Amino acid sequence: MGYKEVYASWKSDPEAFWLEAAEAIDWNRKPTRALNDGNAPLYEWLDDGLVNTCWNAVDRHVEAGRGDQDAIIHDSPVTGTKSRITYAELRDRIARLAGALAAKGVSKGDRVVIYMPMIPEALVAMLACARLGAIHSVVFGGFAANELAVRIDDAAPKAVIAGSCGIEPGRVVEYKPLLDSAIDIARHKPEFCVIFQREQARAAMIDDRDLDWDEVQDGVTPAGCVPVEGNHPAYILYTSGTTGAPKGVVRPTGGHLVALNWTMKNIYDADPGDVFWAASDVGWVVGHSYICYAPLIHGNTTIVFEGKPVGTPDAGTFWRVIQEHGVKVLFTAPTAFRAIKREDPNGDLIRDYDLSGLKILFLAGERADPDTIEWARKHLGVPVIDHWWQTETGYSIAANPMGIEPLPVKNGSPSVAMPGYDVQILDEGGHTVKPGELGAIAIKLPLPPGTLATLWNAEERFRKSYLEQFPGYYETGDAGFVDEDGYLYIMARTDDVINVAGHRLSTGGMEEVLAAHPDVAECAVIGVTDQLKGQLPLGFLCTNSGTSRPDEDIVNECVKLVRNRIGPVAAFRLAVVVDRLPKTRSGKILRGVMVKMADGEDFKMPATIDDPDILDEIREALATLGYPNDP
Repeated sequence: MGYKEVYASWKSDPEAFWLEAAEAIDWNRKPTRALNDGNAPLYEWLDDGLVNTCWNAVDRHVEAGRGDQDAIIHDSPVTGTKSRITYAELRDRIARLAGALAAKGVSKGDRVVIYMPMIPEALVAMLACARLGAIHSVVFGGFAANELAVRIDDAAPKAVIAGSCGIEPGRVVEYKPLLDSAIDIARHKPEFCVIFQREQARAAMIDDRDLDWDEVQDGVTPAGCVPVEGNHPAYILYTSGTTGAPKGVVRPTGGHLVALNWTMKNIYDADPGDVFWAASDVGWVVGHSYICYAPLIHGNTTIVFEGKPVGTPDAGTFWRVIQEHGVKVLFTAPTAFRAIKREDPNGDLIRDYDLSGLKILFLAGERADPDTIEWARKHLGVPVIDHWWQTETGYSIAANPMGIEPLPVKNGSPSVAMPGYDVQILDEGGHTVKPGELGAIAIKLPLPPGTLATLWNAEERFRKSYLEQFPGYYETGDAGFVDEDGYLYIMARTDDVINVAGHRLSTGGMEEVLAAHPDVAECAVIGVTDQLKGQLPLGFLCTNSGTSRPDEDIVNECVKLVRNRIGPVAAFRLAVVVDRLPKTRSGKILRGVMVKMADGEDFKMPATIDDPDILDEIREALATLGYPNDP
């Protein structure tokens, strides 16, 4: 069956579609129904089944005779180490840690916060929780103490599992002092902490609370897999909220297993045994779905990479990893490729490596501008597939289903809606707009299995954040349009659509034009307040490494480009060249912060910011253009 037939089969009978997909999972008790809509608009999938995530991700592959296959490859250019863990070894490591946690009283439903760097032990900790039916909440390693404390208070964990440190290019980040400070700040106090000691910075231990990773496992009875209900939370993952308070996305176990397993072949065209590399971090949703869970559930080999796309040691590190480990599918954020392109604009380093094993590159996490896609396609010689999803959904809303039927690629579009997602473009009144018209992207309820069921301890906030704006729909918070062929275009977050003299314009569309300039490596456009027109666009440009042309010439050419391609209606006249853009650690540009800076408004320093010093550079750049605005 091709894409249209598969999508139509889902739409005609969603429950039969997902029950068939559920056959690929080992159930202790098979679900008797797919959808429970008794509490609509809150829905549950596969809720009366019994299942264990760890069994499906690890043990069943060992039982099937594939215990000698590599489950995890750890590649750490920042420490100069590499290691491999087979499925059989991984099972034993997980069972021992789960046994240690169980001996300390951790059981089904208890929460465990995990605060670790990109090392295999992070996955072992996640899966040990899953083995016991405990609910993990991974917090990005190195997060500020106050932000970690907020998450400890919300999740109320029985235990915290942490690494002693993380390693960034040129520096060691000690996690344990941050953890100690967070526990001091938090109202909730975990009963104990398990600390994995790394030689780069060994942590001081607190008596009667802190336990050494190795010592706590010494002599324990390995734990078996505890079956849980299909609607039992697998994990809580916090995503930033507009009010500043993080939102704890709850991922139900049964749908999580079924949907992620389905995506590995149908979207990514990965077969069991293939090496799959999601170059992200376990602290983000990509790390949950496609470093830890989906590849292991599907029987792939997953790569845990502790490094950066540039600087560890150079812009060729991705190509080295692909060659050495036989990577078939690479999944990363466009910002990683923009960083590589900026350092090596002609792709010279790519020619030093044999990338013949790489079959597909997937991009997600932010808009993939056509210029970056074309650069990657030209130099790698493989399909470059943009796809779109959110922390809340856990996997693709829109994608090009490479394992079903590769569709024609349209630059700037993550292609088409995947089975499970009925995507609509709505105007402010909730009415569907015509193809090509910009509107709010919404998904008709129910969302498919594996998406968020609610927010942790915050059902009302869940309803208000996602369900109330357009009754009967999930509001994505993104704006875009659908073309005549059903291809979706994500143009901006809803609050990044700016209103210039009554014209609703997408900042993403302007960024697409700017990124096409040969000297521009990366860019961002924000809407700043203007007394005459309401808002005006303002562009920030990062130029390619080695560019020697005057900034003024590049700015003038970029202004002309936008005028020619979008028109005078965009009123694009302001742009400035900067060295770097402020981003989250996952690579998302902090446009909202830049807007507040330009408009002279107070803002809270984002907990996820990669480098706060960049804001001083942005402030100076704004000053050259006469911003912030006088109140």
